[in-house]
Amino acid sequence: MPAASSSTYDVIVIGAGAVGENVADRTSSSGLRTVIVEAELVGGECSYWACMPSKALLRSGAALAAARRVGGAVEAVTGDVDVAAVLRRRDAITHDWSDESQVRWLEKAGIALVRGHARLSGVREVTVTSADGRATVLTATHAVVISTGSAALLPDIPGLASVSPWTSREATSARGIPDSLAIIGGGVVAAEMATAYASLGAEVTMIVRGGLLSTQEPFAGELVTAALRAGDVTVLTGVSTTGAARNGDGDVTLTLSNGTRVTATEVLVATGRLPRTRDVGLETVGLVPGDWLEVDDTLLVQGSSPELAGAWLYATGDVNHRALLTHQGKYQARAAGDVIAARAAGTPVDDQPWGTHAATADHAAVPQVTFTDPEVASVGLTRDAAERAGFHIRVLDYNLGWLAGASVHADDYTGSARAIVDLDREVLLGVTFVGPDVAELLHAATIAVVGEVPIRRLWHAVPSYPTLSEVWLRLLEEYGRP
Repeated sequence: MPAASSSTYDVIVIGAGAVGENVADRTSSSGLRTVIVEAELVGGECSYWACMPSKALLRSGAALAAARRVGGAVEAVTGDVDVAAVLRRRDAITHDWSDESQVRWLEKAGIALVRGHARLSGVREVTVTSADGRATVLTATHAVVISTGSAALLPDIPGLASVSPWTSREATSARGIPDSLAIIGGGVVAAEMATAYASLGAEVTMIVRGGLLSTQEPFAGELVTAALRAGDVTVLTGVSTTGAARNGDGDVTLTLSNGTRVTATEVLVATGRLPRTRDVGLETVGLVPGDWLEVDDTLLVQGSSPELAGAWLYATGDVNHRALLTHQGKYQARAAGDVIAARAAGTPVDDQPWGTHAATADHAAVPQVTFTDPEVASVGLTRDAAERAGFHIRVLDYNLGWLAGASVHADDYTGSARAIVDLDREVLLGVTFVGPDVAELLHAATIAVVGEVPIRRLWHAVPSYPTLSEVWLRLLEEYGRP
């Protein structure tokens, strides 16, 4: 085995996905010598197997569906989605799974890159093993940040592992579209991939143990389920998969809890995520391999072992299980990078709620878009979550189809909006929109929730007419003038 080499940096970041890159950018721009370690592609899951390719697969079908909802445009639509062109566009957006441009960005930002598998090997120490077996020992003078993300959870279903099921990675990087696709799960990945693959011509069957999008407001799952079924997707709810086998003709047959069977060319498992912490050396600092990493609001890893003393180990993104969303991980990364720099310089740390160095929004102000058709855009608490938290609330509902802007936007526009009001403070706790193109409504709602804008002040935020944003006026009218 080649002899090990060693290097010292101020900050070591394990994982060069979108989250790790943002940590490294913040520490490097603050003058700290930073190295980032990556075992796969710089840019990570989001760039190559999640956010970007999945939205590329969805976008063409969504654009075509939007045209078909507008008289005068629908008459001009003469064909279906060009599958080969969609896949070529997906490949261009992922740079054909090449990270050359991302590596150039690291070089420009002054961030060192070491390729290989990283493991904690001591306090402020990381050992990286390259593909050829060469070991490099990295030492940090200030901080190590774990940003290794998460991986798909494969449920313990008899026979499932032996049929080589797809995860989100295979679904977003597939070289062709199968004739049929069975999807196990009812969350965001399952709903988005059902939408995408149905638009690309696959016969899609969803097997959902509970209801679709069950963590959202109930009407979100109901409207998306109805739309999927209208688009010839078979959505089986309240049923689970009890067995799987690949047949002699290559198809997969799934046995369901109600005694029926589903046969498809491929099966996609979208039932949750696991942290990528099983082989990063957590045991060397008194933590349990494979566990999610508990952090405080400055993203500092929590634990009682003496090895964690000195505020040096951080965890950002999916691995801390606070909010498994790229944009939220990048938000954490900026806070973590800045607080690492502040602690290194001995300057004050602003870790109070909504402070510069605190990821406060993770608790109750997380925005999320599900890019189904219709889209689901939400931020903050749902009705059920607000009630469980003990808030004194009022629920405001409005049919988006009643808006003048909706009637211009699309014929027979179908959608709904809900706002959750904290009656004691008269501020918004959460907002959910469901409908075509509602994603662009979300940031206004996020500002209102994060900023705790009083209802009486929102009356002075006048929405343009005729737009979907007029829903804000209608929700306020539902609540009543001061």
